[in-house]
Amino acid sequence: MDLNSDLGESFGAWRMGDDGTILSLVSSANVACGFHAGDPLTMLETCRRAVAGSVRIGAHVSYRDLAGFGRRAMDIGPVELYGDVLYQLSALDGIARTAGGKVDYVKPHGALYNRIAHDRGQARAVCSAVQDFGRRRSLALPMLGLPGSVIADECRTAGLPFFGEAFVDRGYLADGTLIPRGQPGDLLVNVDDIAPRAVRMARERTVLARDGALIRLDVHSLCVHGDTPGAAAMAAAVRAALAGAGVPVESFC
Repeated sequence: MDLNSDLGESFGAWRMGDDGTILSLVSSANVACGFHAGDPLTMLETCRRAVAGSVRIGAHVSYRDLAGFGRRAMDIGPVELYGDVLYQLSALDGIARTAGGKVDYVKPHGALYNRIAHDRGQARAVCSAVQDFGRRRSLALPMLGLPGSVIADECRTAGLPFFGEAFVDRGYLADGTLIPRGQPGDLLVNVDDIAPRAVRMARERTVLARDGALIRLDVHSLCVHGDTPGAAAMAAAVRAALAGAGVPVESFC
């Protein structure tokens, strides 16, 4: 089972998360590309650390929303979204290659992640950008996203590999989508609850929704948000719990 985290989200003098510790625990790093967080030096430092630790680098693309950390709904046309995603991919890949690595996959962030789970036009624009970016490099860049979503369908149509993920620190609704941030049960921070939850996600591919319904998820990766309070301790507990359950941690790509 892959273990991923959203990293490289510092910006200038504003520091976010304990990237160094988390990078020693995960197999994939979703690196902010400068649109919701991150700056050139942060991107470079994160990529260098990822390469040194043999951690896969993912482009954590988002809406252009630094003030809202990419979590605000935005009305962006498909042509503009295509260009924004292509720009972010190109920027991070250039920096990653300078650090001795490359972009290995794509994971949309925040409001964009949630929007493309149900909006076919937005999902298609993201897929087109990823497809065209990969075509220049003779590769089909994998996408990491919500299982059973519209973006999963669009990836299959576009011939892009799609891998489902589950969030160990986020609450779920009965339809398999995430509880919107700001609503009760949206964010989980109790490590004693999260670690066994992660093991169940990995071994049984299930999670309990807010209303108690048992949801089945086709997942290949588990996510610990880098900005969640106590994220480093949470990642360590999840990694240890997976090891204790005999679940090896390795990248999906």
